[in-house]
Amino acid sequence: MVSDGPKQQAFSFVGEEATPAAAQPKRLEPFADIADLDALAGQARDCRSCGLRAGCRGVVFGEGDAHARLMLVGEGPGAVEDELGRPFVGPAGQLLDRILAAIEMARGEVYITNVVKCRPPENRLPGPLEVDACRPWLVAQLRIIAPAIVVCLGALATQTLLDRDARITKLRGTWQERDGVLIMPTFHPAAVLRDPDKKRPVWEDFKRVREALKEF
Repeated sequence: MVSDGPKQQAFSFVGEEATPAAAQPKRLEPFADIADLDALAGQARDCRSCGLRAGCRGVVFGEGDAHARLMLVGEGPGAVEDELGRPFVGPAGQLLDRILAAIEMARGEVYITNVVKCRPPENRLPGPLEVDACRPWLVAQLRIIAPAIVVCLGALATQTLLDRDARITKLRGTWQERDGVLIMPTFHPAAVLRDPDKKRPVWEDFKRVREALKEF
């Protein structure tokens, strides 16, 4: 069972696994001096590392249980999320809430965030430079929360946390592991809304997550 006390956990950047550990330079953890999500979120609100902040209302940092066993990572905020300052509250978020309810979990029991914390224009996918600029915030969130399981919602989250060249259609539904964290890639809820045929695979993936959580 995961402790309710403060947790610190390193999480590798994508690409580090290709280099033998002995040959890697000493990794500098992003925001290593911050051990509190609220303090991290406060710093994120002032971030101007990429151009996205200039075109949105504000930073949508994430929400949920700071000691969650399950963390969900999507792509980026949409229009509704940008307006309300909360992740996954639009149509895709409402579907995600129903998926969580189906595995008998409440939204408040998990932690939900995105790869980038600011809304890209016209809800486009974040670009590589934007992902790289925002990656330290996500890595710091992972360190502080130290979840047992991370669900990557969609290709971008999967590529950010696992492999830049990952194909969601290939990895979806398979357990991956990074630094002691189990990772389940699955389709993004927005993709399910566009293609109902993806509903069954996503449900099967979350059933696997439900079963795995019983071990923690």
